[in-house]
Amino acid sequence: MYLEKERLMCNAGRIKERYETLLIFMRGCLKKLFNAGYSWVYILWIHLHVGWRFWRWRVYLWLQQLHITESTQNSMKQTLLFIRHGQTTWNIDHLLPGQLPGIALNDAGREQAARLADALALIPISTVISSPLERARETAEIIAAGRGLTLQLEPDLMDTNVGRWSGQKFDELAKTDPDWKAYVKDPTIAPEGIETFPQVQQRALAAVDRWRTMDSIGAYPAFVAHADVVKLLIAHYTGLDAGKASSLFIDNASVSIVEIESESEHIQHTRVIAIGWSPRPGWLKPAILEGQKDKEDSPAKEDSPVVENSEQKT
Repeated sequence: MYLEKERLMCNAGRIKERYETLLIFMRGCLKKLFNAGYSWVYILWIHLHVGWRFWRWRVYLWLQQLHITESTQNSMKQTLLFIRHGQTTWNIDHLLPGQLPGIALNDAGREQAARLADALALIPISTVISSPLERARETAEIIAAGRGLTLQLEPDLMDTNVGRWSGQKFDELAKTDPDWKAYVKDPTIAPEGIETFPQVQQRALAAVDRWRTMDSIGAYPAFVAHADVVKLLIAHYTGLDAGKASSLFIDNASVSIVEIESESEHIQHTRVIAIGWSPRPGWLKPAILEGQKDKEDSPAKEDSPVVENSEQKT
């Protein structure tokens, strides 16, 4: 078993070295296509590349026998978890909530948050920081429950301030309001009283940077927020223009993961590990572990191990 793990780790290292240069070249080409107007090509590349990284990350965790301990908090690496709140009735009714108070999770949303908390049980979340809006705060409370963590509230993680559009239906706005249609087409420009995407990105990123550089934050901080906020944070870390962030799909109670490793105060390496994954319990258990388990439990089935595949919502 030990030799098998060593072999897999060596193979993973060779693959990484072999394709690193090719990946950099391909990313440069795709960015040129993006700048030429083919934004969907670059967005597709982001999802495919991150999906591959995520698979490797899961295998790595298994090879380390999931020994993710608090000792990692003394290292120079942080793993940031960006989580969207669970479902609300406003999501079902296609209403635009903005920063309106009083919008709580529905029963399905609470179940989603509970499943997410269960799926993340193997990750030693060190701090939970949440938007103060009810739907995000309730999701964060469910995730923090049982971990002995005090929930921290951060106003700069609140949803986009959509002003006079708050509480209205998306389809009605699309039919009746030319300002809304222009905003959907280009969210970098907005009418008075409405936040632009760059403004939301700036405040959310400043909040994340402020929290993650605190001495007590730990190695695995979780930020619970809203779809726009998570999209714009991921856009920043992937180099995607803020105006194109709406092309990313972030489902209710999904998690996006970013690793930041610091060589020094001014040199950092950032890797996006997952975008909008809706995990189920056991999602950190790679297929290779399931196959090995079957072999150990039932020698007669060695030739046909059961393989569990991960699922991604994109």
